[in-house]
Amino acid sequence: MKKTVLVISFFIAISVNFAHSQNTQSGNQNNSEQGFTNAATFGFSPQASGIENMNALQKAVDKTGTIIVSTPGVYHVAGTVYVGSNTTVKFGNGVILKKVNEQGPFSHVIINKGAATKTYDEHIVIDGLSIIVNGIDTRTFKEAYGLHGQLAFFYIKDLRIEHFRCPDLGPAQYGIHVCTFEDIVINDVIIKGLKDGVHLGRGKRFTISNGVFETFDDAIALNAHDYAVGNPELGWIEDGVVENCHDLNAEKTTGFFCRILAGAWLDWKPGMTVQQSDAVVSNGKIYRVSMKADGKTYKSVTRPDFSNRQMTLDSINWVLVQNDPVYTCGVRNVTFRDIYLEKPRIGFSVHFDNDRFSRSYYPGAEVPKQEQLVFDNIRVLHNKPIDFLSVNTPMDVVTIVNSSLRAGGINFHGNKAMNDYLETIINMSNCVFNQPGKMTLLKNSVDGKRITLKTSSSVAVNKDFIAVTVPGNGIIKVQSDLKGIENRQIMKSKK
Repeated sequence: MKKTVLVISFFIAISVNFAHSQNTQSGNQNNSEQGFTNAATFGFSPQASGIENMNALQKAVDKTGTIIVSTPGVYHVAGTVYVGSNTTVKFGNGVILKKVNEQGPFSHVIINKGAATKTYDEHIVIDGLSIIVNGIDTRTFKEAYGLHGQLAFFYIKDLRIEHFRCPDLGPAQYGIHVCTFEDIVINDVIIKGLKDGVHLGRGKRFTISNGVFETFDDAIALNAHDYAVGNPELGWIEDGVVENCHDLNAEKTTGFFCRILAGAWLDWKPGMTVQQSDAVVSNGKIYRVSMKADGKTYKSVTRPDFSNRQMTLDSINWVLVQNDPVYTCGVRNVTFRDIYLEKPRIGFSVHFDNDRFSRSYYPGAEVPKQEQLVFDNIRVLHNKPIDFLSVNTPMDVVTIVNSSLRAGGINFHGNKAMNDYLETIINMSNCVFNQPGKMTLLKNSVDGKRITLKTSSSVAVNKDFIAVTVPGNGIIKVQSDLKGIENRQIMKSKK
């Protein structure tokens, strides 16, 4: 009898423990499922209106965690959705967001919540987003003056954008716009249309990879400086990689595959002359002129010193840009790797603006030297005699390795922004030169410019290939293994 009771008690204990284990596993599974939010539960649907979808997706992302949109279809959206920290939004295959005008035009499809208050958001992932702009292409500058990406982030850390698609950019808005950032990854994008594909403002540590671009304007813009309406803040862009990107051919074009823009400005002084987009530092803040782009200059008598967004002083409309008083900006420590240039336009432009839209360098400011740019395995796939690399700012060292060039070479040209463009060293190694006959490998038109050119392990495909350098009114020192370039100092002879 005792043995029977013991056996029954044993099986009862096992059953209780098993049931407890099953309940625990079920509870864990339920808790795991609670970490994911399906936007459909809030009414996000291909059948809903743009306003309904905007509100539904906003409710979903407000939950933070991981938000999923899984049902294929075209989802109308009639306004901006604001994403906060610790949020992943995953769009499944066949999910497309289409902008519609149900309550007036709007700029951003998605933007981070901290953009309007300059408060950092962290740990955000946007995965699988496809946008149809549908002609809703406008700059409202509601959250931040100068921010106008379809997908936009301002004051952001630890951002990842994966599998982004946009086939119809208009002439006003960029595809992806990120400014004032740390640690961002933009991977696997296909962007087509009329404006910049990926446009970065100031920030550090970034990767742009696996991109296909067919854009009328810049495929990629690293704009440390910019037009007054081009970026919300100014500062250095540094420590990054741009890799495995394709610049597809198109009938019409402007801009470059990559724009690399620098700038510098001064402390405000009474009586100084300013023009559209000029920046000044005043009492520890940066202010910019926001006027018509007509080339008109203005005399500034009253110091800009205010905390609201903008103010008109001496008939000059000033915009408050930022509270940290940097005086120079540019691009440094960036590697471009595995780039395929099909479109016949300048591949890489390292420059200042100096026109009616913007004056990147204010006369007398500290010279901003763009530093340590590396070009690795760049493939020029067109035969037009267009610059591979165009430079009109000071640079320290340019490294070009494992690349394949055709008719276009390197062109240094000033825009009269400063008296001394400093010395630049160009180091080319393991490069293939495909041009038959003569190629102008290096041309200079900057007075007094000093350039050192070194080439090694070069390969000329055609036996009649000859490399030429044109020093202009500067000096070029050459150490080269290429036919046609003598290893000596070359300078224009004085008459």
